Amino acid sequence: MFFLHLRNVKGHSWNHKRVYRIYCDLELNLRIKPRKRLKRGKPDALAVPEAPNMTWSFTARQAFAKQTPLGDFMADRLGDGRAFRLLNVLDGFNREGLGIEVDFSLPAERVIRSLNRIIEWRGKPGTIRVDNGPEYISGKLMEWAEKQGVSILHIQPGKPQQNAYIERYNRTVRQEWLDQFIIESIGEAQDHATQWLWTYNNDRPNMGIGGITPAMKLKMAA
Repeated sequence: MFFLHLRNVKGHSWNHKRVYRIYCDLELNLRIKPRKRLKRGKPDALAVPEAPNMTWSFTARQAFAKQTPLGDFMADRLGDGRAFRLLNVLDGFNREGLGIEVDFSLPAERVIRSLNRIIEWRGKPGTIRVDNGPEYISGKLMEWAEKQGVSILHIQPGKPQQNAYIERYNRTVRQEWLDQFIIESIGEAQDHATQWLWTYNNDRPNMGIGGITPAMKLKMAA
């Protein structure tokens, strides 16, 4: 390629032997040692809880642009362009959606209030697996968990597979209702979320638990 470039493109009359000799003198013929690839171990399989309320998972995703990838998630806006957030809580045992909270902001106080409401009718979880968002590493959440006797398990940064159940659930939320409507208000978004959540738990077969609904699996465990 060097020879053809010098001969045909640049117009030099040098033959290929001369070009190759200079090429070697400049040590351009030395192979570049490839970087050694790091061997990465496969992540541990996500354990399936053996009973209800053993492990809950939750994460909040902020919505931004319509049908536009932002980081590792799809996003959305209200019809007037304002961004909002969703707090999704899931029981890993039967993949039951325990609650969807929608608002412009979801600080730690709001997260705690939502968890308390769920605990009132569902009971207390043993462990809550969360991501590393600022709401979830706050001292207020840790203080609440200590008082409740609930263990908070943070996933490693950049390891969403460690919270795979809620990540898969978030994708379903997005595909089945969040991306289906032009939403004009927080109230409308909350209404869509509440109606869809009932359908998800009671009418929609879930392949992750053998093609039955979360309500059916919960009933079988009773």
